[in-house]
Amino acid sequence: MTTNEPIKEPVDATEAGRAAKSRGAAMPVQDAEDGAVHTATNAAPPHTPEAAPAPSAPVPIAATPGIPVMAKAGDDEIEGQMHQMSRRSFLWAAVAIGAGFTTRQWLITRRPDNGIPWPFRRVLETNEQLARDYFKTARLVPNFAVAKADPDPRTNGDIGLGEDFDPDTWKLTVEGLADKNAPTRTLTLKDIKALPKVEMVTELKCIEGWSIIVHWAGARFADFMEKYPPATQSGETPDVKHKPNDLANYVSLQTPDKAYYVGLEMESALHPQTLLCYEINGEPLTPEHGAPLRLAIPVKYGVKNIKRIGKISFTNQRPADYWAEQGYDWYAGH
Repeated sequence: MTTNEPIKEPVDATEAGRAAKSRGAAMPVQDAEDGAVHTATNAAPPHTPEAAPAPSAPVPIAATPGIPVMAKAGDDEIEGQMHQMSRRSFLWAAVAIGAGFTTRQWLITRRPDNGIPWPFRRVLETNEQLARDYFKTARLVPNFAVAKADPDPRTNGDIGLGEDFDPDTWKLTVEGLADKNAPTRTLTLKDIKALPKVEMVTELKCIEGWSIIVHWAGARFADFMEKYPPATQSGETPDVKHKPNDLANYVSLQTPDKAYYVGLEMESALHPQTLLCYEINGEPLTPEHGAPLRLAIPVKYGVKNIKRIGKISFTNQRPADYWAEQGYDWYAGH
């Protein structure tokens, strides 16, 4: 059977539907059951009001890596923990106080050694040994500009500076010399001034905590020993520069009235900044600063800087020291 109707090209339903949808036009749809073609539109379904959202559950706090999440404690639990911590802290404090008190009582009741309980004396002696091991005569203390010197230096101590002293009759006695024919000599200030004059601007530190910068002038103690050498350990001729360990171990210095006295180990006496001083700030020493001759030794605290020297002795026995007998450190270095 023939027909005059033109033959229609097959249409891809999927492609036609997509195009119709994009245009918002009606799209023919073939019913799967009876083969009839129906028209469908792309219109949106009628609007229906949405229901109110249900309350959301609490969001848990995210745990930080490495930090445990702790459950919320009640007030009673927190208060109990605080009481427990307070009791523990109180007990530890009581133990610490008790131990400190017991230690203090033990220390202060030990037998005295040169004026202080022996444990404290052992600490001072240990400090001295360490200081002497590290001491070097080549290590100098700072030397300041003259302008830095205090124009009115503070005085420190007046023990041994009696008012009945007459500087015109002053003499210096030196004992323990190497000269077997004259192991003791008497010198004048003129003898000291005949040695090379040395000036320095150094800091005088007091054991009480204060310090001043002072302009000193005098003779090096090492030059003094070159001129008046002490006896040696070996009995041989002294060589102060090259064989200092063969010299006497200590130096003792005291005031003319013997009221004040200090002791030095030989290495400190040989330090190049240790002076037998007769000038301060470019002027002769005043009585309150130890005229006519005093010691200026910046590697030691002020207690060792003896004023008005009347006697110097070289000895192998550790000399007496005024403040060490009162319980202070014999070495007194800094």
